[in-house]
Amino acid sequence: MGAGAGNRAKTLIVSLVVVLANVCGNFLMGWGLKHGPPLTASPLSYLRVMFDPFVAAGVLLLIFWLLSRITLLSRADLSFVLPVTASGYVLSVMTGWLFLGEYVSPSRWTGTVLILLGTLLVGGTPPRSDR
Repeated sequence: MGAGAGNRAKTLIVSLVVVLANVCGNFLMGWGLKHGPPLTASPLSYLRVMFDPFVAAGVLLLIFWLLSRITLLSRADLSFVLPVTASGYVLSVMTGWLFLGEYVSPSRWTGTVLILLGTLLVGGTPPRSDR
């Protein structure tokens, strides 16, 4: 495997980490907010929610997501990173539907499929443009 192929593989692995950290972090926060203490307008309510184990784990994963996204943006063009990591939206819809019991309307499923198709299209291109 050449250097270019190795760099592409590393970029795709970092992309996968970014997507999974985003999906898992958002899922944990969603779970904690649906099953944990209720959120009200009180600042104390926000503190209670922040210390719910699921919400706290979600926040930590989203901090990791941010750091891994910075790494990805240092390796690949923005025009590659944003569409490819949009696959997280597809997985988030699926986790909300499967594990949180959320209703997903046909319009949302259609939009989700369109995002998936765009992600696949961009994912087939090189992570960095050659000028």
